[in-house]
Amino acid sequence: MSGLVLDGVSAAYRDTTVLHEVRLTVSRGELLVVLGPSGAGKSTVLRVVAGLEPVTAGRVHIAGRDVTEARPGRRNVSMVFQSYALFPHLTVVENIAFGLEVRDTPRGEARQRARAAAETVGCAGLLDRRPGQLSGGERQRVALARALVREPDVFLLDEPLSNLDLALRAEMRAELRALHDRIGATMVHVTHDQTEALVLADRIAVLRDGRVEQVGTPDEIWRTPASTFVARFVGSPAMNLLPADGPLRPGGEAPTLPDEPLEIGFRPEAVILDAAEGTPATVDRVEVIGEDAYAYLTLSAGQPVVARVPAVRRPERGATVRLDVRWADTHLFHVASGRRCDP
Repeated sequence: MSGLVLDGVSAAYRDTTVLHEVRLTVSRGELLVVLGPSGAGKSTVLRVVAGLEPVTAGRVHIAGRDVTEARPGRRNVSMVFQSYALFPHLTVVENIAFGLEVRDTPRGEARQRARAAAETVGCAGLLDRRPGQLSGGERQRVALARALVREPDVFLLDEPLSNLDLALRAEMRAELRALHDRIGATMVHVTHDQTEALVLADRIAVLRDGRVEQVGTPDEIWRTPASTFVARFVGSPAMNLLPADGPLRPGGEAPTLPDEPLEIGFRPEAVILDAAEGTPATVDRVEVIGEDAYAYLTLSAGQPVVARVPAVRRPERGATVRLDVRWADTHLFHVASGRRCDP
Protein backbone atom coordinates (compact mmCIF):
# COMPACT_ATOMS: atom_id res chain seq x y z
CA MET A 1 0.00 0.00 0.00
CA SER A 2 1.27 3.47 -0.86
CA GLY A 3 1.86 5.90 1.95
CA LEU A 4 1.62 8.94 -0.33
CA VAL A 5 0.76 9.58 -3.97
CA LEU A 6 1.05 12.87 -5.85
CA ASP A 7 -0.81 12.30 -9.10
CA GLY A 8 0.02 15.03 -11.61
CA VAL A 9 0.04 17.77 -8.98
CA SER A 10 0.51 21.38 -10.06
CA ALA A 11 0.56 24.38 -7.75
CA ALA A 12 0.88 28.11 -8.33
CA TYR A 13 1.74 31.20 -6.33
CA ARG A 14 -0.18 34.15 -7.71
CA ASP A 15 0.50 33.94 -11.46
CA THR A 16 3.61 31.76 -11.20
CA THR A 17 3.38 27.97 -11.50
CA VAL A 18 5.63 26.47 -8.83
CA LEU A 19 4.95 22.74 -9.40
CA HIS A 20 4.37 21.24 -12.84
CA GLU A 21 2.43 17.94 -12.92
CA VAL A 22 4.51 16.32 -10.19
CA ARG A 23 4.05 12.54 -10.00
CA LEU A 24 5.50 10.80 -6.95
CA THR A 25 4.62 7.59 -5.15
CA VAL A 26 6.03 6.97 -1.68
CA SER A 27 5.61 3.42 -0.43
CA ARG A 28 4.42 2.79 3.09
CA GLY A 29 7.44 2.85 5.40
CA GLU A 30 9.71 4.43 2.79
CA LEU A 31 12.02 7.41 3.35
CA LEU A 32 11.90 9.56 0.22
CA VAL A 33 14.24 12.53 0.02
CA VAL A 34 13.22 15.42 -2.24
CA LEU A 35 16.47 17.01 -3.43
CA GLY A 36 17.04 20.15 -5.43
CA PRO A 37 18.44 23.69 -5.44
CA SER A 38 16.71 26.71 -3.93
CA GLY A 39 13.56 27.56 -5.85
CA ALA A 40 13.05 24.03 -7.18
CA GLY A 41 9.71 23.65 -5.37
CA LYS A 42 10.82 21.25 -2.64
CA SER A 43 9.05 22.94 0.27
CA THR A 44 5.97 23.51 -1.86
CA VAL A 45 5.70 19.72 -2.28
CA LEU A 46 5.54 19.35 1.50
CA ARG A 47 3.07 22.20 1.90
CA VAL A 48 0.79 20.68 -0.75
CA VAL A 49 0.87 17.31 1.04
CA ALA A 50 0.18 18.99 4.39
CA GLY A 51 -2.73 20.97 2.92
CA LEU A 52 -1.04 24.33 3.53
CA GLU A 53 -1.05 25.14 -0.21
CA PRO A 54 -3.88 24.40 -2.66
CA VAL A 55 -3.29 22.48 -5.88
CA THR A 56 -4.32 23.83 -9.27
CA ALA A 57 -4.36 20.36 -10.86
CA GLY A 58 -3.88 16.73 -9.86
CA ARG A 59 -4.74 14.76 -6.73
CA VAL A 60 -3.08 14.01 -3.39
CA HIS A 61 -3.60 10.60 -1.75
CA ILE A 62 -2.41 9.69 1.77
CA ALA A 63 -2.71 6.12 3.04
CA GLY A 64 -5.18 5.32 0.28
CA ARG A 65 -7.41 8.36 0.95
CA ASP A 66 -7.94 11.21 -1.50
CA VAL A 67 -7.13 14.25 0.66
CA THR A 68 -6.86 16.83 -2.11
CA GLU A 69 -9.70 18.90 -0.68
CA ALA A 70 -9.20 17.92 2.96
CA ARG A 71 -8.18 20.50 5.55
CA PRO A 72 -4.70 20.14 7.14
CA GLY A 73 -6.06 18.78 10.40
CA ARG A 74 -7.81 15.91 8.63
CA ARG A 75 -4.80 14.64 6.68
CA ASN A 76 -3.00 12.94 9.58
CA VAL A 77 0.46 14.23 8.71
CA SER A 78 3.15 15.70 10.96
CA MET A 79 5.60 18.32 9.79
CA VAL A 80 9.04 19.17 11.17
CA PHE A 81 10.08 22.68 10.16
CA GLN A 82 13.54 24.08 9.54
CA SER A 83 13.02 26.54 12.42
CA TYR A 84 11.69 23.75 14.73
CA ALA A 85 8.69 26.03 15.60
CA LEU A 86 8.70 25.19 19.32
CA PHE A 87 6.66 27.27 21.77
CA PRO A 88 9.25 29.15 23.90
CA HIS A 89 6.96 29.45 26.97
CA LEU A 90 6.20 25.71 27.13
CA THR A 91 8.39 22.96 28.56
CA VAL A 92 9.65 20.15 26.36
CA VAL A 93 6.93 17.75 27.51
CA GLU A 94 4.28 20.43 26.94
CA ASN A 95 5.61 21.13 23.45
CA ILE A 96 5.55 17.45 22.53
CA ALA A 97 2.06 16.90 23.95
CA PHE A 98 0.57 20.13 22.57
CA GLY A 99 -0.76 18.66 19.32
CA LEU A 100 -2.53 15.88 21.21
CA GLU A 101 -4.06 18.14 23.83
CA VAL A 102 -5.57 20.55 21.29
CA ARG A 103 -7.27 17.49 19.75
CA ASP A 104 -8.88 16.76 23.12
CA THR A 105 -6.63 13.86 24.09
CA PRO A 106 -6.85 13.53 27.90
CA ARG A 107 -3.91 15.30 29.49
CA GLY A 108 -2.60 12.25 31.30
CA GLU A 109 -2.59 10.18 28.12
CA ALA A 110 -1.03 13.03 26.12
CA ARG A 111 1.82 13.42 28.62
CA GLN A 112 2.39 9.66 28.74
CA ARG A 113 2.64 9.49 24.95
CA ALA A 114 4.88 12.57 24.95
CA ARG A 115 7.30 10.90 27.36
CA ALA A 116 7.34 7.76 25.21
CA ALA A 117 8.08 9.80 22.07
CA ALA A 118 10.84 11.69 23.89
CA GLU A 119 12.37 8.36 24.91
CA THR A 120 12.31 7.19 21.29
CA VAL A 121 14.26 10.20 19.99
CA GLY A 122 16.63 10.51 22.95
CA CYS A 123 15.39 13.62 24.73
CA ALA A 124 13.65 12.05 27.74
CA GLY A 125 16.03 13.84 30.11
CA LEU A 126 14.94 17.27 28.87
CA LEU A 127 11.21 17.16 29.59
CA ASP A 128 11.17 19.96 32.21
CA ARG A 129 13.33 22.38 30.22
CA ARG A 130 12.20 25.13 27.85
CA PRO A 131 13.44 25.57 24.25
CA GLY A 132 15.72 28.47 25.23
CA GLN A 133 17.68 26.09 27.47
CA LEU A 134 18.32 23.58 24.66
CA SER A 135 21.06 23.22 22.05
CA GLY A 136 20.22 23.04 18.35
CA GLY A 137 20.45 19.26 18.35
CA GLU A 138 18.22 19.00 21.42
CA ARG A 139 15.59 21.28 19.86
CA GLN A 140 15.69 19.09 16.75
CA ARG A 141 15.00 15.99 18.84
CA VAL A 142 12.06 17.72 20.53
CA ALA A 143 10.62 18.72 17.14
CA LEU A 144 10.92 15.11 15.97
CA ALA A 145 9.25 13.84 19.14
CA ARG A 146 6.38 16.30 18.67
CA ALA A 147 5.86 14.96 15.13
CA LEU A 148 6.22 11.34 16.25
CA VAL A 149 3.73 11.51 19.11
CA ARG A 150 0.76 12.02 16.78
CA GLU A 151 1.40 8.69 15.00
CA PRO A 152 0.83 10.25 11.56
CA ASP A 153 0.44 8.45 8.24
CA VAL A 154 3.27 10.57 6.78
CA PHE A 155 6.11 12.54 8.34
CA LEU A 156 7.12 15.69 6.43
CA LEU A 157 10.59 17.09 7.19
CA ASP A 158 11.48 20.48 5.72
CA GLU A 159 15.31 20.82 5.81
CA PRO A 160 15.35 19.93 9.52
CA LEU A 161 19.15 19.65 9.76
CA SER A 162 20.17 22.83 7.93
CA ASN A 163 20.55 24.94 11.10
CA LEU A 164 23.02 22.50 12.69
CA ASP A 165 26.80 22.64 12.46
CA LEU A 166 28.59 20.09 10.29
CA ALA A 167 29.48 17.57 13.02
CA LEU A 168 26.03 17.68 14.62
CA ARG A 169 24.37 17.43 11.21
CA ALA A 170 26.24 14.18 10.54
CA GLU A 171 25.23 12.83 13.96
CA MET A 172 21.57 13.76 13.46
CA ARG A 173 21.56 12.22 9.96
CA ALA A 174 22.53 8.90 11.49
CA GLU A 175 19.96 9.26 14.28
CA LEU A 176 17.19 10.18 11.86
CA ARG A 177 17.95 7.19 9.64
CA ALA A 178 18.03 4.91 12.69
CA LEU A 179 14.73 6.36 13.92
CA HIS A 180 13.10 5.69 10.56
CA ASP A 181 14.35 2.10 10.50
CA ARG A 182 13.16 1.54 14.05
CA ILE A 183 9.60 2.86 13.69
CA GLY A 184 9.06 2.06 9.99
CA ALA A 185 7.41 5.40 9.29
CA THR A 186 6.61 6.91 5.90
CA MET A 187 8.81 10.00 5.59
CA VAL A 188 9.31 12.72 3.00
CA HIS A 189 12.49 14.67 3.75
CA VAL A 190 13.36 17.85 1.84
CA THR A 191 16.95 19.05 1.47
CA HIS A 192 19.33 20.84 -0.87
CA ASP A 193 22.26 18.87 0.60
CA GLN A 194 23.24 16.03 -1.72
CA THR A 195 25.26 14.23 0.97
CA GLU A 196 22.25 14.26 3.26
CA ALA A 197 20.10 12.84 0.47
CA LEU A 198 22.54 10.09 -0.48
CA VAL A 199 23.03 8.99 3.14
CA LEU A 200 19.40 9.13 4.30
CA ALA A 201 17.21 8.10 1.41
CA ASP A 202 15.63 4.86 0.35
CA ARG A 203 14.92 6.78 -2.84
CA ILE A 204 15.63 10.31 -4.04
CA ALA A 205 13.40 12.57 -6.13
CA VAL A 206 15.45 15.29 -7.82
CA LEU A 207 13.44 18.45 -8.51
CA ARG A 208 14.29 21.18 -10.98
CA ASP A 209 12.11 24.25 -11.53
CA GLY A 210 9.06 22.49 -10.12
CA ARG A 211 9.47 19.36 -12.22
CA VAL A 212 10.66 15.88 -11.27
CA GLU A 213 13.97 15.36 -13.04
CA GLN A 214 14.66 11.84 -11.77
CA VAL A 215 13.50 9.40 -9.10
CA GLY A 216 15.73 6.52 -8.03
CA THR A 217 17.79 4.94 -5.29
CA PRO A 218 20.89 6.84 -4.17
CA ASP A 219 22.98 4.38 -6.18
CA GLU A 220 20.89 4.95 -9.32
CA ILE A 221 21.03 8.73 -8.95
CA TRP A 222 24.82 8.60 -8.55
CA ARG A 223 25.69 5.96 -11.14
CA THR A 224 23.08 6.60 -13.85
CA PRO A 225 22.01 10.26 -13.76
CA ALA A 226 19.03 10.82 -16.05
CA SER A 227 20.18 14.24 -17.23
CA THR A 228 23.07 16.66 -17.24
CA PHE A 229 21.28 18.60 -14.49
CA VAL A 230 21.36 15.59 -12.14
CA ALA A 231 24.94 14.84 -13.21
CA ARG A 232 26.03 18.36 -12.26
CA PHE A 233 23.92 18.71 -9.12
CA VAL A 234 24.78 15.39 -7.46
CA GLY A 235 28.50 15.16 -6.83
CA SER A 236 31.07 17.48 -5.35
CA PRO A 237 32.97 18.29 -7.46
CA ALA A 238 30.33 17.78 -10.13
CA MET A 239 30.53 15.29 -12.97
CA ASN A 240 32.79 16.39 -15.83
CA LEU A 241 30.85 17.13 -19.04
CA LEU A 242 32.64 17.54 -22.38
CA PRO A 243 31.57 17.60 -26.04
CA ALA A 244 31.66 14.08 -27.44
CA ASP A 245 33.45 15.40 -30.54
CA GLY A 246 36.09 17.19 -28.47
CA PRO A 247 39.75 16.34 -27.96
CA LEU A 248 39.17 13.71 -25.26
CA ARG A 249 38.89 10.20 -26.67
CA PRO A 250 38.06 7.67 -23.93
CA GLY A 251 39.97 4.41 -23.99
CA GLY A 252 38.51 0.96 -24.46
CA GLU A 253 35.83 -0.25 -26.84
CA ALA A 254 33.68 2.68 -27.96
CA PRO A 255 29.89 2.27 -28.23
CA THR A 256 28.00 3.09 -31.40
CA LEU A 257 27.02 6.74 -31.08
CA PRO A 258 23.98 8.38 -32.67
CA ASP A 259 24.65 11.04 -35.29
CA GLU A 260 23.76 14.07 -33.19
CA PRO A 261 25.51 16.41 -30.73
CA LEU A 262 26.34 14.56 -27.50
CA GLU A 263 28.14 15.26 -24.25
CA ILE A 264 30.37 12.79 -22.41
CA GLY A 265 30.11 12.77 -18.63
CA PHE A 266 32.45 11.15 -16.12
CA ARG A 267 33.15 11.48 -12.40
CA PRO A 268 36.46 12.93 -11.17
CA GLU A 269 37.43 9.52 -9.77
CA ALA A 270 37.19 8.00 -13.27
CA VAL A 271 40.04 10.18 -14.60
CA ILE A 272 43.41 8.49 -15.08
CA LEU A 273 46.37 10.86 -14.97
CA ASP A 274 49.76 10.25 -16.60
CA ALA A 275 48.22 7.95 -19.18
CA ALA A 276 50.78 6.93 -21.79
CA GLU A 277 48.70 8.09 -24.76
CA GLY A 278 46.21 10.33 -22.97
CA THR A 279 44.94 13.78 -23.83
CA PRO A 280 47.26 16.65 -22.77
CA ALA A 281 45.97 18.99 -20.06
CA THR A 282 47.41 21.77 -17.91
CA VAL A 283 47.07 21.73 -14.11
CA ASP A 284 45.44 24.99 -13.00
CA ARG A 285 45.21 24.25 -9.29
CA VAL A 286 45.14 21.38 -6.80
CA GLU A 287 42.97 21.08 -3.69
CA VAL A 288 44.11 18.61 -1.04
CA ILE A 289 41.42 17.15 1.25
CA GLY A 290 42.98 14.60 3.57
CA GLU A 291 44.24 11.63 1.58
CA ASP A 292 42.56 12.80 -1.64
CA ALA A 293 43.40 15.65 -3.97
CA TYR A 294 41.34 17.27 -6.70
CA ALA A 295 43.30 18.45 -9.71
CA TYR A 296 41.58 21.15 -11.78
CA LEU A 297 42.77 20.81 -15.35
CA THR A 298 42.27 22.52 -18.71
CA LEU A 299 42.41 20.62 -21.99
CA SER A 300 44.09 22.10 -25.04
CA ALA A 301 40.70 23.12 -26.46
CA GLY A 302 39.91 25.02 -23.25
CA GLN A 303 37.51 22.59 -21.59
CA PRO A 304 37.84 22.15 -17.81
CA VAL A 305 38.24 18.72 -16.20
CA VAL A 306 38.46 17.73 -12.54
CA ALA A 307 40.38 14.61 -11.50
CA ARG A 308 40.48 12.95 -8.08
CA VAL A 309 43.89 11.50 -7.28
CA PRO A 310 45.74 10.31 -4.15
CA ALA A 311 47.18 13.34 -2.37
CA VAL A 312 50.64 11.75 -2.30
CA ARG A 313 50.61 11.54 -6.12
CA ARG A 314 49.09 14.88 -6.91
CA PRO A 315 50.51 16.86 -9.83
CA GLU A 316 52.10 20.26 -9.44
CA ARG A 317 50.32 23.44 -10.45
CA GLY A 318 51.29 24.45 -13.97
CA ALA A 319 52.39 20.96 -14.97
CA THR A 320 51.27 19.31 -18.19
CA VAL A 321 49.73 15.88 -17.70
CA ARG A 322 48.05 13.32 -19.92
CA LEU A 323 44.65 12.11 -18.87
CA ASP A 324 42.43 9.28 -19.95
CA VAL A 325 39.03 7.87 -19.03
CA ARG A 326 37.54 4.54 -20.06
CA TRP A 327 34.29 4.31 -22.02
CA ALA A 328 32.92 2.02 -19.32
CA ASP A 329 33.16 4.90 -16.84
CA THR A 330 31.42 7.48 -19.05
CA HIS A 331 27.85 8.65 -19.49
CA LEU A 332 26.35 10.07 -22.67
CA PHE A 333 23.78 12.85 -22.84
CA HIS A 334 21.85 14.46 -25.69
CA VAL A 335 22.94 18.08 -26.03
CA ALA A 336 19.50 19.23 -27.25
CA SER A 337 17.50 17.85 -24.33
CA GLY A 338 20.15 17.25 -21.68
CA ARG A 339 18.68 13.77 -21.14
CA ARG A 340 20.66 10.58 -20.81
CA CYS A 341 21.55 8.71 -24.00
CA ASP A 342 21.97 4.93 -23.77
CA PRO A 343 23.46 3.79 -27.11
